[in-house]
Amino acid sequence: MNWMDIRIGQGYDVHALVEGRKLILGGVEIPHTRGLLGHSDADALLHAITDALFGAAGLGDIGRHFPDTDPAFAGADSRVLLREAVRRVREAGYDVGNVDATVIAQKPKLAPHVPGMVANLAADLGIAPGRCNVKAKTNEKLGFEGREDGIVAQAAVLIYRTDAAEQD
Repeated sequence: MNWMDIRIGQGYDVHALVEGRKLILGGVEIPHTRGLLGHSDADALLHAITDALFGAAGLGDIGRHFPDTDPAFAGADSRVLLREAVRRVREAGYDVGNVDATVIAQKPKLAPHVPGMVANLAADLGIAPGRCNVKAKTNEKLGFEGREDGIVAQAAVLIYRTDAAEQD
């Protein structure tokens, strides 16, 4: 294996918190008075991971594959989009090594929901739960996250080449 057989991708997503929407992070519905605004289910965590996967494989970004201007993705389940991203990454000759992600939200407390997020990620990525990590942080009441105006997610993924042919 040469060093180009391993690739790293970074992803980021942010959505505003608004009334009248469900709060879904990592495919887990979290009880809260507000949810994330977006064209799909607005799962910022899964969007950041999906973006990281596409970036690692050199396949662009989430907006290229699932544009928010396409009515087909209105209200879309981000777990379905993540599974499709994994399919496309595998089609490009790679598999997922691991994922490490951070969700930044002042409220609600996310730690009790992290095990469910990890279980969903493992299932959707087709990897062991021990290769999926989710951290929940606050922004110490600073910035828009601290004011509870929105939630941010950041992710890093490692992918590795599974096919014998060099495609770079």
